[in-house]
Amino acid sequence: MLHTRTFSRVLASLTVLVLTAGGATAQQPRETVIDGLNVATFATGLDHPWSLAFMPDGNMLVTERPGRLRIVDKAGRLSMPVAGLPPLFARGQGGLLDVALDRDFASNRTIYFCFADPVDGGGRTSLARARLSGARLGDMKVIFRQQGPVSTGNHWGCRITPTADGNLFLTTGDHFVHRDQAQNLGNHLGKIIRIRTDGSVPPDNPFVNRAGALPEIWSYGHRNAQGAALEPGTGIYWEHEHGARGGEINILQAGKNYGWPVITYGVDYSGAKIGLGTAREGMEQPVYYWDPSIAPSGMAFYEGDLFPQWRGNMFVGALAGKMLVRLELDGRKVVRETRLLRRLGERIRDVRSGPDGALWLLTDASDGRILRLTPAPQ
Repeated sequence: MLHTRTFSRVLASLTVLVLTAGGATAQQPRETVIDGLNVATFATGLDHPWSLAFMPDGNMLVTERPGRLRIVDKAGRLSMPVAGLPPLFARGQGGLLDVALDRDFASNRTIYFCFADPVDGGGRTSLARARLSGARLGDMKVIFRQQGPVSTGNHWGCRITPTADGNLFLTTGDHFVHRDQAQNLGNHLGKIIRIRTDGSVPPDNPFVNRAGALPEIWSYGHRNAQGAALEPGTGIYWEHEHGARGGEINILQAGKNYGWPVITYGVDYSGAKIGLGTAREGMEQPVYYWDPSIAPSGMAFYEGDLFPQWRGNMFVGALAGKMLVRLELDGRKVVRETRLLRRLGERIRDVRSGPDGALWLLTDASDGRILRLTPAPQ
């Protein structure tokens, strides 16, 4: 029989293990200071988290790429996986990817999520809507399915951007081996999609009346866009996409061709040249590019009060670069880049400006974390 004090110590240890298995507790956060930022681990135990969305009650939704949607409470504890997801093609880079709240979520509990949808032995990028009720999804409906050759595991895009006019933007990828299809308006590979929240096509989309073009397309010539956001105040739609061994930021405009794979500032993974060079008439130039690539993922404009000097700056996560990038803008130009958190050594999948004024990050790992960034004490 265990001595009473020994039993108490064992019980306390087990309690800590149970709590930390769901996430870092509010009482015992893991913190460090890097680049003048207090980096606190808010939650742990996530398997390759991909996206997060803040709910009005202070909790958040987080996706895990292998196919789980979690509710994370205000203490950093993870719920059991939310029930009601459709079948997923969780292979390679595919699975459950972005999640976004409807603008009227507080009253209608509607969310949107992007996922790799299994079809014909591969997968395609699809977008669904559903109603969140407790830890279950109801009234689930797929409102967009990508048309074109399927992916065997790579380049899904999948960033969702709700707009003030009640529409949704969605990025899609070129599926890696089908990159030439990014120039083909007869499918959805390598395109930016614009639809209504019920999946119908807005009548002012640029290719609605063009023969041979799919009406959901907003812009084309994209590779694999994993970051997109509307700039507060201006409504300008910014996007970034992976290289290959390069990467770029674009301002997305209706009907424009962004060049992939005809023009690019990157090179292939073998070092070989891609396409015809860096410019061609009728194709848009990037606002900014990285060479070599940082592997950008996630994008947010900072809107809080904790970092007043950063208000309006763009933040981008980096996977291969293992850092957080801060970009200062002057109108439609990037005028300065600052690289943060390199000492952290983590692949940053998503970045968000939180309602509490903090910056929030997801780390891309089998034991992924939610990180909360605040100013370090002076």
